[in-house]
Amino acid sequence: MIKRLLDIVIASTALVLLSPLYFYVAHKVKKNLGSPVLFRQVRPGLHGKPFEMIKFRTMKDALDEQGNPLPDNERLTPFGKMLRSTSLDEMPELWNVIKGDMSIVGPRPLLMEYLPLYNKEQAKRHDVRPGMTGHAQVNGRNAISWEQKFKLDTWYVENRSLWLDFKIMLQTVKKVIAKDDISEAGEATMSKFTGTNNKESDK
Repeated sequence: MIKRLLDIVIASTALVLLSPLYFYVAHKVKKNLGSPVLFRQVRPGLHGKPFEMIKFRTMKDALDEQGNPLPDNERLTPFGKMLRSTSLDEMPELWNVIKGDMSIVGPRPLLMEYLPLYNKEQAKRHDVRPGMTGHAQVNGRNAISWEQKFKLDTWYVENRSLWLDFKIMLQTVKKVIAKDDISEAGEATMSKFTGTNNKESDK
């Protein structure tokens, strides 16, 4: 309950203080990428329950001849890369925190299609609300493997505390300023998770 109260206070305060920046970024997104300004996608939340996550758009709508979206590296614009490197694209998620879909700190909400691919240990990441930032984000973010990322997520779930949350928030600020680990090596963002062959954690 204390964590939830802090989430509401921090997210509400951030929205008020950052509102000029919020509207400025929204204006720049519309100018550079057009409408809609927000990117909406259903993600798994607490216990895998679906919710609609919102972010600022970072990619243009570019399709191939068959009408399928082009690869991320062809749709991600320099402007979009700037938003991601500064984490400004994440600001609308403050609304998700206030609504109770997310927390300030927790495992990042991934794709719904990943749910059946997790082993028992990896699935622990859904024992808590997903976060705007998390233990994996300050220890490699998209520059580490999926297996490493999930180990960091489950470690957080098993060792979570308010002190750890504040430590992660401070580390997040440092990471954003340094613009570290934005993407996986050789990828515009992060390669898709296709499951793991290591089932030892299920035993």
